[in-house]
Amino acid sequence: MSAAPAEQPLGDRSLLDEANRLMERNPGYRVEIIGGVIVVTPPADVAHSRGLTKLMRPFLAAGLDDGETELHQGIGLWLPAGPSDYAIPDLCVVDADIDEYLVENNCYEPSAFRLVLEVTSSNYQNDLRAKVTAYANAKVPVYVIVDRKHNRLHVLTEPAQDEYATHRVHAPGELVTLPESIGAKVTLDVEEVLAAARRKPEAE
Repeated sequence: MSAAPAEQPLGDRSLLDEANRLMERNPGYRVEIIGGVIVVTPPADVAHSRGLTKLMRPFLAAGLDDGETELHQGIGLWLPAGPSDYAIPDLCVVDADIDEYLVENNCYEPSAFRLVLEVTSSNYQNDLRAKVTAYANAKVPVYVIVDRKHNRLHVLTEPAQDEYATHRVHAPGELVTLPESIGAKVTLDVEEVLAAARRKPEAE
């Protein structure tokens, strides 16, 4: 999920203070700091939410919300690229002892994250560009993007500095098996995933 960057804060407020102020003033909005820029995202449309709900099923069926891992929506990932950068991925697979990795501002060390997933919204370029750099810098092993704009599923692996060494783009009709390093074997049906997240014609 993504949106437009907010204006830079004024006065003595830090970026983190300004991000928290924006969150308090805009209940239901998602506020992140990516590359030193505050990004404010309006509430998701129902297709976005539906897509996430459907996406959770294969992860749950694989047992990734039990034992050594947990499955979460919308928890903060502290980013090492800036002094107050953080992202809030739509969905993630994390180590079960995630509580021990709390940094600040309800955000957690990236080393606890095995996979992050984003479903694109209006500003899809944020997920396809800025967050690729951010998650690669944080060494998140697997980044999945449900690209509703181009009707594709992206799977990025092998983070190296500010990019992923492997970036595969999958079209409807393909089955994609994610790396078992996330904790279990998960296969996604690209058409099924994209269809679930697709807006109904009357909502266009």
